[in-house]
Amino acid sequence: MQQQRRKLMMGLGLGLMSRRPLAAPQSRPRLRVLAWPGYAEPEVIKSFEQSSGASVELTLIDSDLDLWQKMNAKQGANFDVFAVNTAELQRYIGQGLVAPIERGLIPNLALQLPRFRQAAAIPGLNAGQDVLGVPFAFAEMGLIYDRRQLQRAPDSISALWDPGLSRRVVAYNGGTHNFSLAAQALNLPVPFRLSDKDWAPAVDRLIALRRNAAGFYTQPEESVALFKSRQAALMFANFGRQQLLLLKAAGVDAAYVIPKEGALAWLDCWVISRAAQQNSPLAHAWINHLLGESASQLLSSRQGLGNTTQETPDYPAGDKLIWLQTVENEARRNHLWHRILSGDRAAKVLAP
Repeated sequence: MQQQRRKLMMGLGLGLMSRRPLAAPQSRPRLRVLAWPGYAEPEVIKSFEQSSGASVELTLIDSDLDLWQKMNAKQGANFDVFAVNTAELQRYIGQGLVAPIERGLIPNLALQLPRFRQAAAIPGLNAGQDVLGVPFAFAEMGLIYDRRQLQRAPDSISALWDPGLSRRVVAYNGGTHNFSLAAQALNLPVPFRLSDKDWAPAVDRLIALRRNAAGFYTQPEESVALFKSRQAALMFANFGRQQLLLLKAAGVDAAYVIPKEGALAWLDCWVISRAAQQNSPLAHAWINHLLGESASQLLSSRQGLGNTTQETPDYPAGDKLIWLQTVENEARRNHLWHRILSGDRAAKVLAP
């Protein structure tokens, strides 16, 4: 009886074992993407997931500072691929957060316009012999105005300080770019390199901007809501024509202009986190996918941004674009801007 019971238990055990998989199924690969709004549209993500078999986890940022803080947490281990402008990229390289691009894994580089294909000619994109980023999106930071309120297009960035537009100006909440904007308003030769004597007048300019502005935004959609709710007439467009499209869609009779002083312009690149390791091939596949025709067209048609594979009439080459460069002290710019935005007077802003 005991032997029969043993045989029965063995038989049941074998039967149960036969119903179990021989090995646990492999989990679906996951790609963690850190990007600006509009860079990874839902249909672009869906098509990538279908073609790669991976799932995409998208995290959005709203400022250069936000990007820096997120990538510095755990030395970038939370993300596999991210988008950053060329002026900021060297900070990430210096911190050891970036892995070299393996160009052979991105065949769609051949689709890029010649001026974006020559990586060695783009400042900030390289470290020694390594290419650290792939150009993806660009725009200039012009002025957007409401044609119902302003019969004449503003032709200078000084319009942001126009007392006749008091509390009808919307500006960007970011210290790095705002100090460059103040440098332009002061006619400084290089807006990215403030000398010791330049800080005080730049702070004065930004305090005046705070007093003249109806509010400050960090995201494109937020700028539209602020523009409408405050019945603003003029905006500094940190995100370029992307905001123009959003304002028009919201019913604003908006127009865009590049000021006579020229417009700050940024070039965003896809960059692979050094912490990506096993996900590096998938990160390269993501960049390749984003350089495809569909993603590039959506970037321009839906977001109003220039893409690096197709010529668009809104972004002709010209000498009025002032491409962003690494600034003299980004931490100080952001620290002082926080004090300015908090309502401090110049003496307290510049206090140690």
